[in-house]
Order: sequence, then C-alpha cells, then structure tokens
Amino acid sequence: MSRFAMAIDTRRCVGCMDCVVACQTENGVPLGHCRDWVTTEARGSFPDVTLEIRSERCNHCDDPPCVSCCPTGASHVDPYGSVVLVTPGRCIGCKACISACPYDARYVHPDGYVDKCTFCIHRVKAGQAPACVEVCPTRCMTFGDLDDPRSAVSALLRSRPHHVLLPEAGTGPRIFYMT
Repeated sequence: MSRFAMAIDTRRCVGCMDCVVACQTENGVPLGHCRDWVTTEARGSFPDVTLEIRSERCNHCDDPPCVSCCPTGASHVDPYGSVVLVTPGRCIGCKACISACPYDARYVHPDGYVDKCTFCIHRVKAGQAPACVEVCPTRCMTFGDLDDPRSAVSALLRSRPHHVLLPEAGTGPRIFYMT
C-alpha cells in the first residue's frame, strides 16, 4: 500500500490556475465548482511583507474527519494509496463531511452528492501523475508515495522547510507547502 502526498513549492507557484483548469477538464467538474483552487496569503507588515501563493485541495489526511462522520460510508479511504474518496451512489448529500473538513475542500455536485479532489487516482493507478501536477508550467508540484523514501516527494520533504495547513486540526494532512 502507498500513502500518496503532494508537495507544493510556494516559491515557484505563480497562481496561473492551470492546475484548476486541468482538474476541471480531467474530472468533468461542473462550471462554477472546483476540486482545487489558488489562494494567496500576505504575511508581515511593510516593508517586510511576504506573499505565499499556493494551490489548495483536499489534504487526503491520515486521520480524515470527513470519513469518520459519514453516515453511509460514502466518504472512505481507498487502500490503493490511502486517498480519501467519495462514492457518489452512496452519498445522501447530508453535508456532514463538508462540515467536518477543516480545509473547505468539498462541494455539493449539482447531481446531489459531495465531490472533492481524488488526487486523480484513476491516472495514478495508470502510472500517470495527477492532472494538476502534469500541467503546472512552473513544476511547483511534486506527487508521490510518502512511505517510499526514494520517492521525489519524500526526498523533497527531507531537503526543504515546509508546513501544512491547520496543523492544530490534528488531521495529518498530506499536502505540504515548501517555503
């Protein structure tokens, strides 16, 4: 079993939104909705201000609260890569998972089920990178298996300072932002 993760180099991300468009196209995400998005965060005060641009999505947590609160099991962890997924046919649209997610990474699909990033697991199983990673013009995204010390994502995390969003939530997010 793998434990997939993504590292995003915030020094290289330019906020072009190619990742968002690639995701929408690859996964048939309806217009007006998204599985990933770009956020900017300014820190400091003039003249010492830094701007972090980052691509955000489901964090595919090690301890996903969206899974434990789902009354039907529609939200679950896929054993192939420990990716958090939703089975649309089992989802009753109660939105408990939306409330439980500290990252606001889910939305209600117009067909009535909850949808979110899947790390393009259909592509990963076929030996391809997630669509967002493949199209990034600055190559700021690295994807791979955290449990494989030889993977590019593991090597990158060993070599550079990084942080996760909302570490205090205790979810064990697997999206890492390189600083």
